[in-house]
Amino acid sequence: MANPDLTWILGSSRSGSTWLLRMLRRHPAVIGVDETGLGHHLGLWRPIALAWQTPQPPSLTTFMAVKEDREDYFFNKRYEEAWRPALAEFFMARMGAQLDGSSPDWRDPSTRVVIKEPGGSQMAQELLALQPDSRLIFLLRDGRDVVDSWLDAYADGSWASQDGAYSVTPEDRLAFIRWQAAVWKYRTEVVSAAYDRHDPARRAMVRYEELLAEPQRVVGELLEMLGIDCDPELLDEIVRAESHANVPDDQKGSGKEIRRASPGGWREHLSEREIEALDAEIGGILRNYGY
Repeated sequence: MANPDLTWILGSSRSGSTWLLRMLRRHPAVIGVDETGLGHHLGLWRPIALAWQTPQPPSLTTFMAVKEDREDYFFNKRYEEAWRPALAEFFMARMGAQLDGSSPDWRDPSTRVVIKEPGGSQMAQELLALQPDSRLIFLLRDGRDVVDSWLDAYADGSWASQDGAYSVTPEDRLAFIRWQAAVWKYRTEVVSAAYDRHDPARRAMVRYEELLAEPQRVVGELLEMLGIDCDPELLDEIVRAESHANVPDDQKGSGKEIRRASPGGWREHLSEREIEALDAEIGGILRNYGY
């Protein structure tokens, strides 16, 4: 049975991945998939977010990492030769069922299936192992802007409330910031390691800030990495159709999933104490990436 030609968009939530996917899937050779949730299910966090209320922040990890040596744990590392191929077969069967009847035909060798999965990026290596010849787009954004965006998403009545987000009170802000900073750091480090191990011809690293400044160039280079030709006129049309300026005013802004499309907002929205807490958690990795 043929498998789809897969590309994963990984990195961090609130990094422009939805925007990037919308642009890529406007090309007639691309099918876009918006979050399978598999990485999130496999990458359940430990400890729970409440732990960041404590004076000393804990070390973030995943349930799978904690349990991988337990004999009865389903995804025990000792038995991975049994469950990894079965997981890959299950994933491909599920994706095939969804993609059947899609346009373009996923079985066409020229078709590319692009999966946006930032919320499961903590399991980057496991996701890439489902189809080892898949491609990887590592989408990186300043972690301070990511945390600031999540603060807006967890405000009362925000778009994320429909997915179970709660309203962060003023008393909870600092703990929430520390928690989200730890999540951004963990995902960034895991995806960076997966990127380093991946075939250089089948990977690309993109900064959100770069995508925002030069969308035509970045999207064109990504399509080229996917093995897709795109004439300049179509590329301009794709970028223009998904530009922030063309989003209706009632569908963007504070409290909306499409927010501001402008980097550096954390400087306006975070207190000095909150910025210091962020720097303590992610300052080192931010500087490593030139932020």
